[in-house]
Amino acid sequence: MVSKQKFFAVSGLLSGAVVWGLIWYPYRLLAEAGISGALSSLLTYIIALALGLIFFHGAFGQLRRSGWLPILIGISAGWTNLAYVLAVIDGEIMRVLLLFYLSPFWTVILAHLLLREKTILAGYGVMVLSLTGAVVMLWRPEFGMPLPQNRAEWLGLSAGLMFALSNVLARKAHHLDVQTKSVSIWVGVALLSLLPILWAPAVAGPVMTLPLNGWLWLLVIGVAIFCITLTVQYGLSHTPANQAIVIFLFELVVAAISSYFLAGEAMTVQEWLGGAMIIAASLFSGKLEKQHEVVNESN
Repeated sequence: MVSKQKFFAVSGLLSGAVVWGLIWYPYRLLAEAGISGALSSLLTYIIALALGLIFFHGAFGQLRRSGWLPILIGISAGWTNLAYVLAVIDGEIMRVLLLFYLSPFWTVILAHLLLREKTILAGYGVMVLSLTGAVVMLWRPEFGMPLPQNRAEWLGLSAGLMFALSNVLARKAHHLDVQTKSVSIWVGVALLSLLPILWAPAVAGPVMTLPLNGWLWLLVIGVAIFCITLTVQYGLSHTPANQAIVIFLFELVVAAISSYFLAGEAMTVQEWLGGAMIIAASLFSGKLEKQHEVVNESN
């Protein structure tokens, strides 16, 4: 029974890594058809939310009774997903994703501030390794400071920050089930995606002329998001953190291959070196989880 549970948990995380490593492509196709990132995010997450209402209507009631924590999870996870979509539409896929995977750096800080976790020596090592990798990847003497160079890269960086925040908040919300957490994510993305459309309603115009294949892409993405959100939340609930982060990193492999063949994007040696440091920091952050458990048990 345990082995079957572990199989489904690992499969859920792995499927999430594959989908998120590929999902940039249909979002780019929709952007080429005139559907902005905010609008495509709104429509696809409305589909996921509608499916959630059909299959998990009880989760909406629990969401209302659960106080402020699922609201914060929804907002942080909502920005994570919206910023990710906006970033991969306009930016270089691997640079965006590597900036996203600076999330272990943010996790160490946020866990200390919000969960009062003690930052052990290995935690500082993760922070230093993550930042060093980012500096190596972003360093361009002609641009001065090694910072993200465009809007897409800043969005990727912010998505990683919000991803770390949503994970830390999820630790506090261990009493919430998978369905309730998933619903909070769908609601959060839909609401945040709606804001730029309310600000500039004209961006919704292309929906009226979207061809059938565009609607099919929206439906496929929406159903995929519904399924993947559930499987990833299940995987996170039944997989140790040090294993989960390794599985999630498979997204980088999928993205590297897909961006090369579908978009003709290739990284430089310098970018690969910096990326390797960021990946190493992510791997070490999983080990860090076990060390925190040992420290907490000894106190």
